[in-house]
Amino acid sequence: MAVSTADLYDEHGDALQSCSLQLRHVGGRRQFTGPVATIRCHRDNALVKATLATPGEGRVLVVDGGGSLESALVGDLIAGSAVSNGWAGVVVHGAVRDSVAIGGLPLGVLALGTNPRKSAKDGVGEVDVPVAFGGVEFFPGATLWADEDGVLVTRP
Repeated sequence: MAVSTADLYDEHGDALQSCSLQLRHVGGRRQFTGPVATIRCHRDNALVKATLATPGEGRVLVVDGGGSLESALVGDLIAGSAVSNGWAGVVVHGAVRDSVAIGGLPLGVLALGTNPRKSAKDGVGEVDVPVAFGGVEFFPGATLWADEDGVLVTRP
């Protein structure tokens, strides 16, 4: 990512959405960008695991976990799968685990926080649907930029 989110916002203004949540950088890449793919799930990461095991082609998976910090939706094995499959990053409106290991991976990962507790594996949730948090609507195919200053997303 050659351009900072601050510079992008200065150039494009309200043509971009700015996420107001103060997400925590967990991954080894603090700057990342790519087309958005989405999942909505609550305390169940089976769809996250399955999606990140497919070719990412430089995309960013946005996971709306409803802001729950009760269990983790991404751990080191799932993050490692994302790296192996060419994903640029993962943004989690919820918790992750294995944060030290994830920090060593060449993957952008943002989350509300951490929790060592595993999530369910029932496959409950929705894939490729618009999700919203932090004042932003994330929709499949939008472009997302993330760095130390925050997250910007193209408008629908």
